[in-house]
Amino acid sequence: MTSESPYRMTLSLNVLNHLGLNLYSNVPSVLSEVVANAWDADAEHVRITIDPTTGRERIVIQDDGCGMTRREVNERYLLVGYERREQNPGPTERFGRSPMGRKGIGKLSLFSIARTIEVRTVKEGEKSAFRMELDEIRKKIGKREATYRPKELPTDDIDFETGTRITITEPKKRIHQAAGALRKRLARRFSIIGPDYHFTVFIDGEEISHEDRDYYHKVQYLWTFGDEDGFYESLCANPKPTKNLSGLLGSVGEVRGWIGTVEESGKLKDEHGDNLNRIVVLVRGKVAQEDILEEFGETGLFSRYLIGEIHADFLDVDDKDDIATSSRQRINEDDPRYEALKIFIGKILKKIQSEWTRLRNEEGEEKALEIPAINEWFKELDRDQQENAKSLFGKINSFTIENPDDKKELLKQAVIAFEGFRYKKNLDALDAISIENLEEVIRMFSSLDDLEATLYHQITSGRIAVIRKLQEQVEKNVLEKVIQKNVFDHLWLLDPSWERATGSKYMEQQVRTEFGKIEAGLTEEEKKARLDIKYRTASGKHIIVELKRAERRISVYELGGQIRKYRNATIKLLNAAGLRNQPFEFVCVVGKDLVEQNDPNNPNLVKETLRPLDARVIRYEELLENAYALYNEFLKENEKVGRITRLLQAIDQAIDES
Repeated sequence: MTSESPYRMTLSLNVLNHLGLNLYSNVPSVLSEVVANAWDADAEHVRITIDPTTGRERIVIQDDGCGMTRREVNERYLLVGYERREQNPGPTERFGRSPMGRKGIGKLSLFSIARTIEVRTVKEGEKSAFRMELDEIRKKIGKREATYRPKELPTDDIDFETGTRITITEPKKRIHQAAGALRKRLARRFSIIGPDYHFTVFIDGEEISHEDRDYYHKVQYLWTFGDEDGFYESLCANPKPTKNLSGLLGSVGEVRGWIGTVEESGKLKDEHGDNLNRIVVLVRGKVAQEDILEEFGETGLFSRYLIGEIHADFLDVDDKDDIATSSRQRINEDDPRYEALKIFIGKILKKIQSEWTRLRNEEGEEKALEIPAINEWFKELDRDQQENAKSLFGKINSFTIENPDDKKELLKQAVIAFEGFRYKKNLDALDAISIENLEEVIRMFSSLDDLEATLYHQITSGRIAVIRKLQEQVEKNVLEKVIQKNVFDHLWLLDPSWERATGSKYMEQQVRTEFGKIEAGLTEEEKKARLDIKYRTASGKHIIVELKRAERRISVYELGGQIRKYRNATIKLLNAAGLRNQPFEFVCVVGKDLVEQNDPNNPNLVKETLRPLDARVIRYEELLENAYALYNEFLKENEKVGRITRLLQAIDQAIDES
């Protein structure tokens, strides 16, 4: 004989707080749930009316779907957690639709933006009307009661024959959402709106259409998936070379959709402040993941130009587990189906990045070579140099330049930069410079005195003058003071490419604060060994320069330990600022060789110890001697100045005449 178990599970209305009452924070997300319910109800028309008038603010959403009987209201709509897919999985009776709803909690989202919800519905002549009040629900939660009974309303004011009308009143915030902005945001959350799907949505009487997404016309290059009929290409205004790729994910499923790039990254911000730089995942015609692009940690320039829509209906199959989180705005990241989708998109993004770079380079080359003077200069380069020049043209093509004078200056400076790197037989270094820092690096090569003198002559002359002045003052007892006064303002003394410090004053202040904490823990001996330490950025690299006192001699192990502290502190700050995996270098200027510098048993000990820390050491005397020898050689190339000057004058003339 079995006895009743002494254990029991109970549910409190408090679960509503976690399931839906506070899941959303904006009107478009909430209205998306109502629109999705209308789709599931086989509605053909949904009309949203917004009244933002102070004192009677309200939003009314009415559909002409199948409506609900009183029994269905209680057994379906008011049953939190109603399993639509188990009870009525579809397809729907009128239009044969696959339902979007699954968890039965979407209706709770209404309370995220308002305190009072009125529902009026009609099915087969049976009318029902009731009001739900957030404050009353919370009272029930406080009393630990399990049932909430909405207030019944009269039905004689129901003036429609079938469907449902939801009225949202007492909003938690002012309904300041302009109809135009809401239209765009709803259009972007659904792919099934429009006559082709027998599902039209109106906001204040104006129909939502594909054009309301307001981004198809921004697409420059387009890659599609499963778009054999060219539907997505037809939506875009004038996309450049389009490729339709396979959307098959093996046995997992298939995707449709597109990924595109825009000509200028600034176009991915609309007038309402929305960020369009994302790739959304849609399931059954509704947004399921706001942005899968963020999963890949893409921080380079390429990622800032991306936009796309991926339709992955295989993520929501009736007889498989629900993959969506409770908020319905994200997907369970651990699900194997989602993992397969991420792997697929990751591979596609790498392919697109390569093709995008090639296309941008070709376009930049085409634009640059339209200038006869540039074309003639280009022909004089050998084949490898031409490839470097094409890459440079492509990067320049990434800048938004409307002013002809600005375009002229950038092209002139690019030629100077190219010739400078060409002279040093280091064009690959120019090719490796990121687009984010390209303009600053280009300007570096034309920033001293008269631009028309060109090709490093002024730069070199200016630098030689600085070095000679320093050498005149360099006596043993003042050497470190002279270097301390000049090196932080003339980083090119340490590296020729570090012409001008760039970057954030805020970041420098943060680093200075962290360095102060480290210095507070130094021993007196360690403090005596240091003259100064500072953080700088130049040419896209984060740099720490430490000056040791000239008379001090230290061990590489002691130095490595100190470097590690400052390096870790800096990287921690960079990571917090979203600047992960950035180029980094630590330069320590010393007066004497390190203790292990000339170890006969291990002559490379110092370099090998400091290399993992991205660090190097240089003596005060070496610093000036190396810099002088390098820049004195540049002066010998003065005869090249005339050729480049004539080229720049021709660029001026060509752009002025265009």
